[in-house]
Amino acid sequence: LKQVFNKDKTFRPRKKFEPGTQRFELYKKAQASLKSGLDLKAVVQLPPGESINDWIAVHVVDFFNRINLIYGTMSEFCTERSCPIMSGGLKYEYRWQDDSKYKKPTKLSAPQYMCMLMDWIEMLINNEDVFPTRIGECDLVPC
Repeated sequence: LKQVFNKDKTFRPRKKFEPGTQRFELYKKAQASLKSGLDLKAVVQLPPGESINDWIAVHVVDFFNRINLIYGTMSEFCTERSCPIMSGGLKYEYRWQDDSKYKKPTKLSAPQYMCMLMDWIEMLINNEDVFPTRIGECDLVPC
């Protein structure tokens, strides 16, 4: 378990919502609704009077946090040696491409790929132009 919280690993601490903010209140509603039962249609419905963009943003961040935790728990078993290719079974191989270092789709090991992916997602989530955290601003810009 110590490996999961090692700062040199790709596991990142959870992105948190500031208590007292609208996003924090939406997060609490989302958590409560997810524990309320099995009616998924009702669980994901937008609470009355809330912004759809804020509601979606809260769930995106929560999903990122959960995936990050899952990846952190299994990252010690998927190493450069044991997972030399990022793949989805025998049929699919995932390659990394970005606008800076990797101009063309590039083979990476699964740990390298996941590190790049988690960094990219975290950068987007922390970008105020994409995920504004100030109340009501998500309605003013595309989220």
